[in-house]
Amino acid sequence: MTMKLYELVGTDAARPFSPYCWRTRMALAHKGLSAQSIPWCFTEKDAIAPHRSEKVPVLLDGETSVADSWAIANYLEDSYPDRPSLFGGEGGRAMARMLNWWGDITVIAGMFPLIIADIPKNLHAVDAAYFRRTREARFGKSLEELAAPRDQQVEVFRKSLDPMRLTLRTQKYLGGDAPNYADYIVFGPFQWARVVSPFRLLSEDDPVHAWRERLLDAFDGMARNSPSYHE
Repeated sequence: MTMKLYELVGTDAARPFSPYCWRTRMALAHKGLSAQSIPWCFTEKDAIAPHRSEKVPVLLDGETSVADSWAIANYLEDSYPDRPSLFGGEGGRAMARMLNWWGDITVIAGMFPLIIADIPKNLHAVDAAYFRRTREARFGKSLEELAAPRDQQVEVFRKSLDPMRLTLRTQKYLGGDAPNYADYIVFGPFQWARVVSPFRLLSEDDPVHAWRERLLDAFDGMARNSPSYHE
């Protein structure tokens, strides 16, 4: 039975853009598994309510439903042990758990104000209104006010990635010689930004940029071939 994956989209159903959904997309590809994409929008919460979630990704595997990208990664690792490992053992899983939080708190939260004002341009009117209302209430500012200083703030964001740069001096991927879920945790947000915003988060001479390019080409260019604002 084919798996199914609820993924966040906007006006283009073929343009999934959630950082968390991209983590799951990469995890599935790593495992050599496929899932039928079910496009989902911000205001369609009733569609995933039966799966005890208000957010995507939600993976359906037969009678089993799993919500949350980290929970899905663990489900795939445990349910398909004969497929390539996402973590390389329990020690790798434990370290990825910490990196999952770093990816949320430093990477996603760091880039969010830089691209936030571009996101509604990709959404249907009802979803754009929902996004603006909820995010402006969360931050206490308009989306445009949040994004206004991004040309200066992007340098702060780039500096926050120094732990990655130091790691990539001695290995090609966060997972070592080959990518694993540690890489997909961080790559997901960069693919999200690439899909929803023309703003460039990385300079081309940055080792993080080179790492991202390698992951864009992974799995026969799956991420690179997804519609985006960048080549």
